[in-house]
Amino acid sequence: MRTTISAAAAGLAVLAASLAAPAAAFASDGAATKALHLRKGLTLRIPSSWKVDDSRKDWVRVITGACPTKGTDTYGFRDSGCHSFWIMGPKAIEIGHELFQKYTPDGPFYPATDVGPCPVKKNLYIGRTTLADKGLRQVGPGHKAYYRDWAGTCAPLGPGRQTARFHQREWYLPTSKILVIDQWRTPGLSAILKNATWH
Repeated sequence: MRTTISAAAAGLAVLAASLAAPAAAFASDGAATKALHLRKGLTLRIPSSWKVDDSRKDWVRVITGACPTKGTDTYGFRDSGCHSFWIMGPKAIEIGHELFQKYTPDGPFYPATDVGPCPVKKNLYIGRTTLADKGLRQVGPGHKAYYRDWAGTCAPLGPGRQTARFHQREWYLPTSKILVIDQWRTPGLSAILKNATWH
């Protein structure tokens, strides 16, 4: 029994290391990455293939894959299907809760007064969100963020059962007035934030 448990633990350790390796590799490999310079001197090293939309200073969007809404009138925080994460500044944080109240880590970022579209599946809408995880997370040396993982469900409007799920992960740095929001469990993002630099 003890041998079986040890073997299982060793297997899990190998699996965890293999999953972490690609994230660490692209977070530190200069040839495959580019620098993303943000407010207060925060710099992230992100894969070169990711596209940065910084047309709105306090609503920077990093597009990590397919983004069918880009260039359409539905493109924005409340769209569906755009693989991305956000880096919000003070103006976004100021209206980041329901009814456009100031954001705090007590609830998910949700700047709206109505039911929002499901971020991961078109023609569905956000239902319930519950807190799945919380704590402090490192964002570069000397900076810890309030971390929240909000588990959300999506369903059609009106009667109907849920047909999709998503997680909205948030890293909030109140002193720097920076909020990172990820609705796609972007691979490697935790490592990128942990290995960030400040200048």
